[in-house]
Amino acid sequence: MNEHRPVKRQPSLLERAADLFGIDPAAGAPTIDVSGLPPEPPKKSKAQNETGTPPAEAGIGAAPASAAEAEPAIEAAPSLKASPRKEVARAAPAVVPARHGNIDRDRLASRGMIVPEAPVTGISEEYRIVKREIIRNFTGAPGRPVLPRGHRVLIASANPGEGKTFTAVNLALSLAVEADHEVLLIDADIAKPSVLETLGLDEGPGLMDALADPLLPLGDCLIQTDIAGLKVMPAGTQHMHDTELLASARTEALLAQLEAGAPGRILILDSPPVLAASPAAVLAGHVGQLIMVVRADETLESSLRDAIGLMGACPHIQLLLNGVKFSPGGRRFGTYYGQGGAS
Repeated sequence: MNEHRPVKRQPSLLERAADLFGIDPAAGAPTIDVSGLPPEPPKKSKAQNETGTPPAEAGIGAAPASAAEAEPAIEAAPSLKASPRKEVARAAPAVVPARHGNIDRDRLASRGMIVPEAPVTGISEEYRIVKREIIRNFTGAPGRPVLPRGHRVLIASANPGEGKTFTAVNLALSLAVEADHEVLLIDADIAKPSVLETLGLDEGPGLMDALADPLLPLGDCLIQTDIAGLKVMPAGTQHMHDTELLASARTEALLAQLEAGAPGRILILDSPPVLAASPAAVLAGHVGQLIMVVRADETLESSLRDAIGLMGACPHIQLLLNGVKFSPGGRRFGTYYGQGGAS
């Protein structure tokens, strides 16, 4: 006959906990002698500094001990907090542009663009409508959620020549006259920058210089125009690793620094063409809104679909139809302002 030997039982979860923590699960008492252990050091108050100085001696403006020890602070839920962007913007002084330049208004007029301080035209009215939608997306409106990082707007197109720079400059000029906002127009089309040429501003260091050299003063890369609410950041010196620099954490830190001290600032970035240069898809990950410019009768649907597919890192994509010569409703913005007499 085979002799039945008892099978060794595996220790239970409570028994394993007893071995680990020194607790007898049956008696509910410790199984290790803790009498010889040194006493636990007293806990410091959160209001004490690193050297152990009491709150009353910490210096001018320190909270009294009673206030520090009254109740632990409860962190508010993210939905109840103030805007993180405004908190960051107030945390440091704004970067002051070291360069100044005057916008060439005759050049803008010759290209059919918005001309600062000029009478209202059809193009200026069109961009008033566009900018209102953009502002609502990051300030909030009834029934519309606030877009995170919605104050950063990327202007792109599928291919070159479809009007992205035309749109970026006009939108910046329109936003620059807002009472509650100011604009920083960033030329992020590193390979073929054209913002400075469009506005008639001088070349100089810009975005890529600031990314490549962390020691370069950021103010040297900004231009204050003769429009109070408009600053410009050129593309700067071309770099062989432009996509990698734009994809790095330094880009996000740079954009945050450009927002610091200016809670009402809107960043408008002129993107490279999506299907022609890889940095466009990388830039989409740094913004909250993307305006894809579509050239009427030129942009192919397949190209538009491909471009939008590459820009999925941006959570909110809108289309802007450019170069339309016919409006089915006969809409003609700007004509009302040129008419005399009472309304």
